[in-house]
Amino acid sequence: MLGPVTVRAASSVLVGRQREIAALHDALGRAGKGEPATVLVGGEAGVGKTRLLEDFAAGATASGARVLVGQCLELGEAGLPFAPFAAALRAVLRSDGAEVFAGFEAEFARLLPELGRAPSASTVSRAGPLIDAPRGYLFDLVAELFQRLADVRPLLLVIEDLHWADRSTRDLIGFLVRAARPGRLLLVCTYRTDELQRGHPLRPFLAELDRARGVERVELGRLDRDGTGAILADLLGGEPAPRAVDDVHNRTQGNPFFIEELAVAGDPIGCAAIPETLRDLLLARVDRLPEPTQRVLRIAAAGGTRFAHDLLAEVAGLPEAELEDALRAAVAAQLVVADRDGDYEFRHALVREAVHDELLPGEHARLHARFAAAIEAQPHLVVAGRAPAEIAHHWYAAHDHPRALVAARVAACAAADRYAYAEQRRLLERALELWELVPDAADLLGMDHLALLEQTLDAAVTAGDFSRAITLTRAGLAEVDADAAPLRAARLLDQRGRLMALLGKSDGRRELDEAYRLAAGGPPGVERVRLLADIATHLVKIDAAQAARVAAEAATDAKALGAEPALLATRIALLCQGERDGERGLVELERAEAAARASGDVPALVLAKVFQSDMLCEAGRYAESAEAAEAGMTEARRVGISRSTGAYLLSNRAEALIALGRWDEAETVCAEAARIDLSGVTGLHWLQVCAGLRLARAHPGADELVERALAFLGRPYLWPNHRLPLHELGIEAALAADDRTEAVRAARVAVADESLPQLPREGWPVLSAAARTAARTGDDELAAAVAALAADLPARHPAARAHSAQVSALLAADGEALPAWRTAVRAWRADGQPYPLGRALLALAEAAAVAGERDEVSAAITEAAEIARRLGATPLAGTAATLARRVGLRGAGTGAAGPDVLTSREREVLRLVAEGHSNSRIAERLFISPKTASVHVSRIIAKLDVTNRGEAAALAHRLGLLAEPAAQR
Repeated sequence: MLGPVTVRAASSVLVGRQREIAALHDALGRAGKGEPATVLVGGEAGVGKTRLLEDFAAGATASGARVLVGQCLELGEAGLPFAPFAAALRAVLRSDGAEVFAGFEAEFARLLPELGRAPSASTVSRAGPLIDAPRGYLFDLVAELFQRLADVRPLLLVIEDLHWADRSTRDLIGFLVRAARPGRLLLVCTYRTDELQRGHPLRPFLAELDRARGVERVELGRLDRDGTGAILADLLGGEPAPRAVDDVHNRTQGNPFFIEELAVAGDPIGCAAIPETLRDLLLARVDRLPEPTQRVLRIAAAGGTRFAHDLLAEVAGLPEAELEDALRAAVAAQLVVADRDGDYEFRHALVREAVHDELLPGEHARLHARFAAAIEAQPHLVVAGRAPAEIAHHWYAAHDHPRALVAARVAACAAADRYAYAEQRRLLERALELWELVPDAADLLGMDHLALLEQTLDAAVTAGDFSRAITLTRAGLAEVDADAAPLRAARLLDQRGRLMALLGKSDGRRELDEAYRLAAGGPPGVERVRLLADIATHLVKIDAAQAARVAAEAATDAKALGAEPALLATRIALLCQGERDGERGLVELERAEAAARASGDVPALVLAKVFQSDMLCEAGRYAESAEAAEAGMTEARRVGISRSTGAYLLSNRAEALIALGRWDEAETVCAEAARIDLSGVTGLHWLQVCAGLRLARAHPGADELVERALAFLGRPYLWPNHRLPLHELGIEAALAADDRTEAVRAARVAVADESLPQLPREGWPVLSAAARTAARTGDDELAAAVAALAADLPARHPAARAHSAQVSALLAADGEALPAWRTAVRAWRADGQPYPLGRALLALAEAAAVAGERDEVSAAITEAAEIARRLGATPLAGTAATLARRVGLRGAGTGAAGPDVLTSREREVLRLVAEGHSNSRIAERLFISPKTASVHVSRIIAKLDVTNRGEAAALAHRLGLLAEPAAQR
């Protein structure tokens, strides 16, 4: 039995968590060295996540680290964006002052509105051009702030209750984990595992984080019986009776919070009288409080886990002394804790939930309505910036549908102002849900239902929620009257057609054709011009001729209306889908860019930069391509489209950097692109580029990225310029794995793609990979198919010409291989890409070895090895080293020819092996024992790095190792 002893409300010892504490300290040590470090701490409610982090944070502080803590709010997915980061930054503001934000107070006011109330001089001077900085830019600023803090001393950032996180908070966490890597930062996030039911948004987010470098999970389990006994002993101040330990452990199943609650609520005969349900257990201590305190706790529970004193006073309507007495009793019972700002928090969220669930239906609605009315009347009663989200939450919980409807839309607008587009979409979805419950919804919002649906659709597209967006287009088309409003119907069809292609469901042609039919018959005006221009833009990849006709029609109307700037984006898209006449195309793009700048059309300017960087890369002007993409990113951030169109600029820049051999920079850019994580095929380009880069480096995560990229081939539709590079990636991945069967299968599928002859830029790399497969496997049929396609495929640019020469070399007969590879190497030198040059050099070395051109072999291998070292291309370096061993070079990087890899006796044995003789027959021919012959054969296989006699013979023929060695001088 527990007995009549004084019982503390919370245990002061950390029990049974030595392994978890060690893991956290190890992570902090890695972070202190600048390595990426993130720990995800999961466990059921009450299992001790917060207690673990408190103990760890105390140790981290003692070791010299700085600790910041932020908590997610229980407002759901439509709640206040970035709440835990706002709390952490508020602590930074209190301790370091506004100067810590380095003149970016206006931008950080998105998170801390109080910064906007008292701007510094530097804030005022900079607020103008940056006040509308996009969310991606805001993320960069937050990461840079953490970098500055971490430069002073290691930084521990704790985000609690991630299961309540809104989409924007998850996005920022994902950015810090996957892309930003802000120096000596350890990020620790806690979440409740028992909250993650099927469909919970945190589940896929955690799975995505698991794939990032430096992320580890720590799962807190329940305590065993000994752990339960240790907590009870600490709480009771003495050793509890074994029966009491058994009783408590059986009822709590080792949950530390339940152990504490059960011990505190127990009576002298033990725990038998305590109800078994969790709700009753949590409410046991509440029920022992005075009624006035219970009433105040019920009011506070409606306000959330955290609540401000002034707001509670306003809602409760009690005399100040009476309210303070009630709160004092709650604090004394350790049900509520006070912070230094004068606000309060329930010690455990489960207590608040239990109290809140006890509210009667009428009481529940009345209290939430009072909170909503109080915040509406006095927004300063909540943390700056929280009012719209809080008001929307409370009116919704109060079941006041008209007010909830209006508040949801107001909060949606506020979310959009903070670039929290996913939250904006969810709030607008709530407004759609409430519409049917409010008879005068149209009058209250000043719009019809279709307009609200269209706004929700736009928000979903901006947030990258394409699957939801396409569902909204279906709902909109079912509602719109195409005869009465043809342009609205056409707009919905245009969006649906584009979304169908973005999601890989179809090319969207049927929807776009119907959109054009309706738009063509719609009333003239600027809206129709813009709609026709959009339709033309979306038709470009499907039917360039039809796109040009629609664009011409739009241009005629635009000229009559004086609305030519509306066609800029369409003209750019049409220009870049055409002949791509090198310099002429780039000149036209420069004109389009200048027109966009002159008209202030930044989205068109960004689009021009996308195509400009793409065309420069195709033309072999890789440094200019990288610069153009970087310049475009600056513009994209300025108007908030860095997470849509700007994504292409990131992948274009990465592609150019890879071509330049600046692979580490390309990895960084790919990491930045990864955080965008758009649905559909929008994010495919960076994924394919990064997968190819990691494959070339034998990165541990290469297989996963390759698999993710190739999965797109399973979609019903994929744009050809996306599909062909995936074919190449599949072939290269199979060759890298030495899976010849899969390589041949993938190559046959690739060369059969009907779009290949129309797309030389994407087609030539595919033919190179297919030709390499044919050469490695001896597949004459595949070789013939590649040769037939190569004969008619144009090669206008340096890379295409190099691929053309490489295909010819790969398919050349033995006697023609050496001059063909010399031509291919010269072509790759002219193009300037180091990696394909390195691969061509090794092929040249093999051909030179067969021809006995030993000096040429040495020079080629040495140069290829240096390229591999500089790039970090591990497989290429391995191939160079193996080839150097086989041909008898002392070192791939020395350039010096050493003794032949095989001794004269081993050459004799190898010649007999190539003739098909057994070890016994070799022994007879050379007058040696069979055992000695076997030893020679084993050494030959090891030296040539092959697996059997057959491979040794084949390699010897290919490298000319069967010829007599040159006479010594």
